Amino acid sequence: MMPSKARKHHRSPLPDALSYLPDNIIDVILMCLPCKDAVRASIILKKRRYHWCRLSELTLDWSLWQTEKDLLNPTVKFTKIIYQLLTLHEGPITKFTLDVVHLQSCSEIDNFICFLSRNDIQHLVLHLPLRKIYKLPSSFFTCSQLRHLSICYCSIHHPSTFQGFDNLISLELCEVTMSSELLESLISHCPLLEKLVLDIQDKLDTTEINAPLLRSFNLTGNISSICLKNAPRLVKLFLHGDYINAEDLDFTKIFESCPSLEHLLFEFLNCGFFAQAGYEAPTRLPFNLNSVKRFYLPDIELVESYKLSYALCLIRSFPYLEYLEIKVQFGYEDEEDEDDPIPGSLELEHFLGVTFNHLKEVKLGYFTGTTSELLLIKFLLAESPMLERMLIDRQALDYVHLDTRLEIFAEISNFLRASPKVEVVYIDLSRSSALA
Repeated sequence: MMPSKARKHHRSPLPDALSYLPDNIIDVILMCLPCKDAVRASIILKKRRYHWCRLSELTLDWSLWQTEKDLLNPTVKFTKIIYQLLTLHEGPITKFTLDVVHLQSCSEIDNFICFLSRNDIQHLVLHLPLRKIYKLPSSFFTCSQLRHLSICYCSIHHPSTFQGFDNLISLELCEVTMSSELLESLISHCPLLEKLVLDIQDKLDTTEINAPLLRSFNLTGNISSICLKNAPRLVKLFLHGDYINAEDLDFTKIFESCPSLEHLLFEFLNCGFFAQAGYEAPTRLPFNLNSVKRFYLPDIELVESYKLSYALCLIRSFPYLEYLEIKVQFGYEDEEDEDDPIPGSLELEHFLGVTFNHLKEVKLGYFTGTTSELLLIKFLLAESPMLERMLIDRQALDYVHLDTRLEIFAEISNFLRASPKVEVVYIDLSRSSALA
C-alpha cells in the first residue's frame, strides 16, 4: 500500500499541471461549468485562483445560494455575489443570465445592469423576482452591443432619448408591463430583429409590428391586438391566445404583410374563443398566402361550427399547403346531457371550396373516433391526390373497447382515397412535437 505522504505527493501535480494550460483553454473549461463550480475550480488552480473573474459568460441562478444547511437569507447571499462580481470581475461580459424569480428583491440589480452596459454585453437574460415589478433602469437602454435579449417579470419604460438596439436580432418579453406605444417603439428601434417572442397577458391596444427583417414571431396573449404592419420576411408565426371575441379578430391585419409565411400555428380555437349568437365567420381571406406550407391547429373543437369555420377560412387561403396537423379537443357530440344543448357537428357543407391539391402529410392528434373526426378523415383522404401519409393518434383509443376500435379502423380503411400511395398509420403522437 502506498504511504499517505506518497499518495498526497502523487495527487498534487494534477492541479498544478492544469494551471499551466493556456488561458483560452481554461476559459473554455470554466465556461462549460456552472458558475459555482467554475469558482471552485479556479480556487483549486493555485496560480489561477481568480481566473473565474475573467469569464465572459456567466449564469447566476438559485443553484449559487440554495443549499440544504445554509440558513442565510437567499437575498443576502445574492447581494454578496453581485458585490463580488462588481468588485472582482475583469474584462468584458458578453453573455449573462440572471434567474432570480424566487427572490423577494434584488436591490443591487441596477448597479449590475449599469456594470453590464459598460462591458460589451451581447446576450442578456433577466428573469426577475415575481413578487415585485422591477423597472429597468435607464442604463439598460445604453447596452448598444446587445444581440440577444430575454426579459421576464419587469416594467419597461424606455427614455425619450433611446436610440434603439441596432444590433439586436432576437427579443423575448415574458410577463412584462408596458404600453402598446412603447412596445411598438421598442420593436421598431431594433432594425435587425429576426426573432420575436411575446408573452404579454395584459390587454393591449392594437400594436403594429414593424420589423422588416423578422423571420420568426411567437405570440402568447391578445392575438386580436396585433397588426403585422411590416413583416415581409416572416417565415414562422405561432399565435396562442385565450378569451378572444371572434368579432374582434381581423385576419387581414395579421396576414396582409406576410408574403413569405411558410409555418403557421394557430392555438386559439378552443373554449376561450367565443362569438355572439348568429355570428358568421369569414369564408376566406381577401388574398391567398401562397407560401404557407405547414399549418398547425392545436385543440380545435370540431363540433363548434364557427370555430371550424375560422380554421377552414385559413385553409382555403393556403392553396399550396403540404403539411396539416390538427389536435382535436374533446367535444360534446357523444355526450348525453339534457341541460346543455349539443353544438352543431361537423357537416360536409363546411368543406365547400376547400382543396388539398398539394397536401402530403396529415397528423390527427387525440383521435377518439367521433363522427366529426371520421368525416374529417374521410374528406381529407378523398380530396388530397398528393397525400403520402396520414398519422392518426391512437393514444385515446386505448381506452375504447377492442371491438369498437376494430370497427373504427375498418370504417377508415374503406374510405375512398384520391392518392394511390397514401398510407394511414396509427401511432402514439404524445411524444411528437408539432414544431419539430
